[in-house]
Amino acid sequence: MVKAIFFDLDDTLLWDKKSVKEAFEKTCRLAEEKYGIPVFDLEEAVRKEARALYEGYETYSFTQMIGINPFEGLWGEFSDDHDSFRKMKAIVPFYRRDAWTKGLAAVGIDDKEFGEELAEAFPKFRKESPFVYEETFAVLDKLKDQYKLVLITNGSPHLQNTKLTITPEIAPYFDEIIISGGFGKGKPDPSIFDYALSLVNLDKEDVLMVGDNLMTDILGASRAGIKSVWINRENSTHSDVVPTYEITNLHELFAIIDSNQAVSK
Repeated sequence: MVKAIFFDLDDTLLWDKKSVKEAFEKTCRLAEEKYGIPVFDLEEAVRKEARALYEGYETYSFTQMIGINPFEGLWGEFSDDHDSFRKMKAIVPFYRRDAWTKGLAAVGIDDKEFGEELAEAFPKFRKESPFVYEETFAVLDKLKDQYKLVLITNGSPHLQNTKLTITPEIAPYFDEIIISGGFGKGKPDPSIFDYALSLVNLDKEDVLMVGDNLMTDILGASRAGIKSVWINRENSTHSDVVPTYEITNLHELFAIIDSNQAVSK
C-alpha cells in the first residue's frame, strides 16, 4: 500500500529547463542588441564553453556525485559549509566570466568587459524566471493530506533552497526535504533513498519515487528497491534503466496509486 511519495524537484515539479532557457534568452538578447548576434547562436556557444570549463575544474567529480550541472554553476552562489562548496564558490566568478567571454569569442566578439556584464546578468534573469508545471500544485493539493510527501533533490543546499524561496508555494507541501549536498551523496546512490525511508519510518514497499531523470531518480529508486514513476514529458526513449511506471503528466500518478492500493487490499 502506498503511504508516501518521494518527489524529485527540478523538471518534475519545477520546470527548471524552461527557467534556464528563459535566462539564456534574456541574457543573449543583450548581446543581440549590442552586436547583432543571433540569440540562439550565442546561447549554444556559451552552453558548450560552460560544459568544457566545468569538466576541467577540480570540483567536477564532487559536482557529479552531488548532482550539480554546469548551468547551475552559472547562477548558483554555493554558500554552503563544505570544503568542496567553498572551492566552488571561489571558482564560480571566473567560471561565469570565462564561459560568457569564450562564448562571445566563439561567435566572433572579443569583449571581455561585456562578457563579465553578461555573466552578472544571467543569475539575475534566472532568479526572475521561476516556472512551475501547470499541474504541480493541483496534484500536490490532492496528495498532501493522504500521503507523506518527501522531496529528494540533487544539488547545493543554498541553490536548491534558493529555488524553493523564489517558488515559496512548494516547500510547505513536504514533510521532509532532502538535498544531496547536505546529505553528502546524490541520486542515484541508494543511501539517500534509504535515509528518506528512515525519516518517514516506512518500508520501501510503501513508497513511490516520482522523477524525470532515468539516471538519477529512476536508477536510484531501483537500486533502493523502491517502485519508480518516470515522468516523461518530452517523449524520450528508454535507456537501459527501466522504470516501474511511466507517465507524461503528474495527474496520471493517481491511477498508479489506486492500482497499488487495490493490489494491496
